[in-house]
Amino acid sequence: MNEKLFSYIAACPSPYHTVAHTAAILADAGYTPLSEGDDWTLEAGKGYYVTRGGSSILAFRVPAADFRGFTMAAAHTDSPTFKIKENAELGGSYVRLATEKYGGMLCASWMDRPLSVAGRVTVRTPDGIAVRLVDLGEPCAIIPNVAIHMNRRANDGMTYDAATDMIPLWGGEAGSFRRQVAASLGLDEGDILTTDLAVYNPQPGTVWGSYISAPRLDDLQCAFAALEAFLAAPPSDCTPVLCLFDNEEVGSQTKQGAASTFLCDTLGRINLAFGGDAARYCRRVANSFLVSCDNAHAVHPNHPEYADKNHTVRMGGGVVIKYNASQRYTSDAVSAGLFRLLCERAGVPVQMYANRADMPGGSTLGNIANTQVSLNTVDVGIAQLAMHSALETAGADDTAAMVGALTALFAASPAMCADGSFRI
Repeated sequence: MNEKLFSYIAACPSPYHTVAHTAAILADAGYTPLSEGDDWTLEAGKGYYVTRGGSSILAFRVPAADFRGFTMAAAHTDSPTFKIKENAELGGSYVRLATEKYGGMLCASWMDRPLSVAGRVTVRTPDGIAVRLVDLGEPCAIIPNVAIHMNRRANDGMTYDAATDMIPLWGGEAGSFRRQVAASLGLDEGDILTTDLAVYNPQPGTVWGSYISAPRLDDLQCAFAALEAFLAAPPSDCTPVLCLFDNEEVGSQTKQGAASTFLCDTLGRINLAFGGDAARYCRRVANSFLVSCDNAHAVHPNHPEYADKNHTVRMGGGVVIKYNASQRYTSDAVSAGLFRLLCERAGVPVQMYANRADMPGGSTLGNIANTQVSLNTVDVGIAQLAMHSALETAGADDTAAMVGALTALFAASPAMCADGSFRI
């Protein structure tokens, strides 16, 4: 399972690659692509997928025209990185790349590490523009530290200025960046209209003892687990939906983020395709369940004081249910209880996480998606160390645990009771 995860991560150096690679896997499994710009003719028993912005994707299969509701798992395709600006090259003693931070990362982890470049470009065609994915693959940049001899206080606490300290050194000569991007696609430099590119860590994942380390575990580990479970789950009375959204690391307030209309639009079109009116849509959503999957903070081996003493979670301890009184996480007694029951049926261990009361945590997909489609939602994840590092660590058994839990979700047929509880 972990080697398969590492292959998925290696094929997904950017959100655009993640969606393209996931779409290819779905197509190989018999799923049909849809376009938001076309009419949809859907057939019961068949699977489909639709993308938005090239970096978010929803996949579903409808068991029957009178399906009860939707069972959904959501993860995100993006990770903190350094986006490369349009005028990419900076002069000076060396050629450097003009970048800006995307998301909140552990800056020190990105330094002195060979980096590559990936993303997408648009190119002119006789009919308009076309999109091409770019992955230079090989190391071609690095963000160098200042030597201890020149910064004697480097180990006394360091702040990083994104405009000076975190600028990557480019491996080529002046004028070569855009030319190398074009050459990787077999194009002339003048064919490129504009770009969405970023640096990334090309280091392959590894298993060591009871743990794994890899780039972008947050949140490709959950994206991979959700995809595996979606494809493996047997039919139920509900429509399973795989949801992979972009831009979670910068707040999701984009046309393809969890705060967009993408999920609401897609569920509405599925309902209409099978004869459902507005009232039927409301009933189907009421009988639905969303599992928001985003990795969680494992208790740190050297700093256990950062964890809530009564809600420490550890790598290798199973799937994590996340709680927050301010609803940064959506888990409540009903949604968490339903998810715990699914995990029990799947034989998957469960852990409970909450932040220390004096340490506010981050938000994730669940509460944001709920602003567009209001339904019972639980926030879960896989325990990991060094979240938002260029290389992250998790338990070797926990990917399989999440696959098991989400397979049970997609196999379930939840139904809301009059008192707000659920049958499954």
